[in-house]
Amino acid sequence: MKLSDVQRRLQAPFPAHQVNWKPQAFTQGRQRALLLAHIDARAVQDRLDAICPDDWRFEMEPVAGTAAPTIKGRLTILGVTREDIGEAQSETGMGGGTFKAAASDALKRCAVQFGVGRYLYDLPKLWADWDDEKRAPVSAPELPQWARPDHERSPGGAHLVQAIEQLRYELPEDLELQREVYKHLKAALHSLQPAGAGRAA
Repeated sequence: MKLSDVQRRLQAPFPAHQVNWKPQAFTQGRQRALLLAHIDARAVQDRLDAICPDDWRFEMEPVAGTAAPTIKGRLTILGVTREDIGEAQSETGMGGGTFKAAASDALKRCAVQFGVGRYLYDLPKLWADWDDEKRAPVSAPELPQWARPDHERSPGGAHLVQAIEQLRYELPEDLELQREVYKHLKAALHSLQPAGAGRAA
C-alpha cells in the first residue's frame, strides 16, 4: 500500500461531532468570540489507526530557547515523512501551555501536510455567542455540507453515526437488549435509503 492509495481517506472530512471550535478573539466582555474550527490529536490518531494502523509513527523533540513550549514533530505515514513545529498556547494565544499541548499541535500540523483536516482551514471564521464559564460557544456552529462526510449529508446520518460510535462503549450485555438496539439501528439505516433503493428489480 502506498500513500497515494489512501490519500482520499486521509483527506476526508471528520464527523461533525469531532470538530471543535476555539476562540481566536473576543469582544469586550467576552460575550462573543471569533471561532476557528479544529480537531484534537486523538481524532488524528484514530484516523491514522483506521487507515494504516501498523504503518505510521510520530516522533518529537523539544525545541530549546522558545518563549512557549515548542515541539518539532516528525510524522511518517507509509514510509513518507513530513515535519512541522507545534506550540503550546493558552486560550488567549499568549503562551502558558504545556509540552503535551505542543506535541498535540505538532502532530496535527504534521498531519495537515498529509491532508488530514486540511479542509478546516477553508471554513470561514465566524463570530458566535460565547459561554465564558464553560469556555465554549453557546451553540456549536453548523458545518456546511461540503465539510461533512458523505454519511452526514443524508437526513439523520450524523445522529445515527454518533449513536453507533457511542454504542461501541455502551452496548448492553443483555442479549435481548442487544437485539432491541439492532432492530432500531436497522430501521434507522433503512430510513436513510432512498425509496426503492436496495430492492430487487
